[in-house]
Amino acid sequence: MNQLPGDGANVVGINLPHIVFQPIQGDVQYKTADVVPVFWFHFTPDILVVSSRSPIKNFKEFIEAAKAKPGSISLAGSGQFSANQAAHERLDAAFGIKTLYVPFKGTGDLATSVMGGQVDGAMTYTPFAIANRDKGVRPLAVAMEKRHPLMPDVPTFKELGVDWVDGAYRGIGVPKSTPPEARKRLSDLWMAINTDPEMKELAAKAGFELVNVGLDQMDAFMAEKTRLYTEGAARMGLGKK
Repeated sequence: MNQLPGDGANVVGINLPHIVFQPIQGDVQYKTADVVPVFWFHFTPDILVVSSRSPIKNFKEFIEAAKAKPGSISLAGSGQFSANQAAHERLDAAFGIKTLYVPFKGTGDLATSVMGGQVDGAMTYTPFAIANRDKGVRPLAVAMEKRHPLMPDVPTFKELGVDWVDGAYRGIGVPKSTPPEARKRLSDLWMAINTDPEMKELAAKAGFELVNVGLDQMDAFMAEKTRLYTEGAARMGLGKK
């Protein structure tokens, strides 16, 4: 990205927590500080689900079951050392439980295993829960500021006592050589797109939560997310050979 001309026309899609996790793991040649984000426009919130055939009907029952038999509840997720695994470790740490993380290569096999009962549930994202709610998935808790309008009966983690509003963030970055005025122009452009009523409606239907993190908030946002994901990486043992 930084080898591209910083002319304000070169824009690259970026993702959190991956731009923090990958350098810690050591499989890439860049550091998080090498990435220059100018706008974060949405995230797919973390959500805990179980099979609709599960005897666990709500989050309280989930915690009770997990504490009764530590390590017995299996939760699927997409990938190892991924955002889903980090959320899984965060769940265990926040609520003082121990569950088993089962990594899958993609959401297709993950969905089949949850609905078929091969695993007890999954730590995944809201689009998965929305798409499969009528097909055998029961959501228990979501990492949003407020309840999702398409899942009004599903409590937030904040309601359950943990300040957890997170998921996988998508944004745009530019080469480091891009001048400040070009960065601001791009940030303002994405802000205009993100506040368009049609954009809001389409995002909500798909299970995406819009965020508007522009240049004026970027340093504080990145400092907080880098701290949070570095702690998550440590819980997963990420980067330890």
